[in-house]
Amino acid sequence: MLPKLPPTRELIADRRYGSARFHVGLAAKGIEPCILSTRSRKRPVPHDATLYRQRHRIEVMFGRLRDWRRSAMRHDRCAHTFFSAITLAR
Repeated sequence: MLPKLPPTRELIADRRYGSARFHVGLAAKGIEPCILSTRSRKRPVPHDATLYRQRHRIEVMFGRLRDWRRSAMRHDRCAHTFFSAITLAR
């Protein structure tokens, strides 16, 4: 069973989620998309530029998770090195 997510008003996403079908699905749920239009669109979809700039925080978080993948996958054989990596990751 999936956890119940809190209601949302806006969705910040990358260009790859900029299809018309995705926009229509979000609008049906009452969510305003903040997605930069693809360059190939004839009529660009407007978006909130200041809100879209906040997307970098999410990208940085995923980058940090990728950096610390070795500790999540337990690539460090020695317990001391593993503990050190966890301590630094916090």
